[in-house]
Amino acid sequence: MPNADSDTNPRYAAGWAALARIDGEAGTRVVEQLSDIAPDFGRLLIEFPFGDIYTRPGLDLRLREVATIAALAAMGNAAPQLKVHIEAGLNVGLSREEIIEILMQMAVYAGFPAALNGLFAAREVFAARPA
Repeated sequence: MPNADSDTNPRYAAGWAALARIDGEAGTRVVEQLSDIAPDFGRLLIEFPFGDIYTRPGLDLRLREVATIAALAAMGNAAPQLKVHIEAGLNVGLSREEIIEILMQMAVYAGFPAALNGLFAAREVFAARPA
């Protein structure tokens, strides 16, 4: 949902382009859900993580999503965001098997509950998306 900012703010424009490529509709929904309560936060979400960080050189989008999925799973309290990024991982070329292995790896460093919760989140995402 780009607006007039995209014409004058390169971070915002780059962020929307990255958000669309990585998260697709799920990312757009998150920003839209902020429009009535915290539209400025939605703008920050587009500009900083997607306009500034995801567009940096050094890591490709697959590796960025590996790191993001692992971090969100390890947190153990970010299931909605984890589901969005599992979807994003699939969008940027991670396989279901790779995502499962990332989540299983979390059992070693974040504990079995974090790994289990991540795997259950992945099951939901996989079920809603054609193989």
